[in-house]
Amino acid sequence: MHPHSHGHDHHHDHPQEPVAAAHGHVFLGEGHDRNARRTMFVIALTAAMMVVEIVAGTIYGSMALVADGWHMSTHATAMAIAASAYVFARRQAHNPRFTFGTGKVGDLAAFASAVILAIVAVFIGWESFGRLLSPVHINFPEAIIIAVAGLAVNLASAWLLRDGGDGHDHGHAHGHHHGHGGHDNNLRAAYTHVLADALTSVLAISALFMGAVYGWLWLDPVMGIVGAVVIARWSWTLIRDAGRVLVDYVPVGEDLPAEIREAVETDRDVITDLHVWQVGPGHHAAIVALKSSAPATPEAYKSKLAHLHDLSHVTIEVQPA
Repeated sequence: MHPHSHGHDHHHDHPQEPVAAAHGHVFLGEGHDRNARRTMFVIALTAAMMVVEIVAGTIYGSMALVADGWHMSTHATAMAIAASAYVFARRQAHNPRFTFGTGKVGDLAAFASAVILAIVAVFIGWESFGRLLSPVHINFPEAIIIAVAGLAVNLASAWLLRDGGDGHDHGHAHGHHHGHGGHDNNLRAAYTHVLADALTSVLAISALFMGAVYGWLWLDPVMGIVGAVVIARWSWTLIRDAGRVLVDYVPVGEDLPAEIREAVETDRDVITDLHVWQVGPGHHAAIVALKSSAPATPEAYKSKLAHLHDLSHVTIEVQPA
């Protein structure tokens, strides 16, 4: 055997494929097209509600409604980024210039959306602080009606995008924990924007109701500040998780490297270099370099990794000890 034997294939789909055969690099998420359709439908809902709030706020003289309408426009923009990422990733999935496919395009979009979310949080906090210092007149009945309608739209949108939450796991059929690797961060970003809207609606309704009944005008801006803090925390979490994928960071709790070592290493086979990184939602790639006193073919070592369903692309290098 040559001192450096290389072999790689998309072994999840073609475990016995010859080393020289061409193979695909499509590492899109399990529900990529479904998530794209849902995101586009939510954009339509959000845009419609945005127009209603801006028009109603203008008619009723409520700056709060007008401001919330423009606030919703930032979320619609963020979801448009998410939808565009789905379309681009699908259209360019077979473009060979994307060395490991377009699976991480969604993480790039999620990172951008999270930055927008952070800007929204700062804007809400600043506006709320200003209103706390200088209270403004509020048309409570009209504002409450529109806020309730906005909440209904947000809840419907959240239901459509519910798989983007942390409670659902994409692509983890083998039952092992791999951190956030299986999550579609792009869908999660759209879901987080919808949740942020829902949170601000709930806080606004509570503040408006108490303000109408007890005259507590100060409660509205206080609730705005609370909402801004929560949204900022969500934004940071999303920036962190999407950013980790973009820079190929292996998060704490990701046990795929340990599983690879456990499957491959023996008294005769020792891994000398191991790289594992995420190439798409639920898809990981690995480069495994090992020394062996009784070298086998790369395919023999890949067969030992076939049970790791998150491992979609493997390159093996074997060197005699």
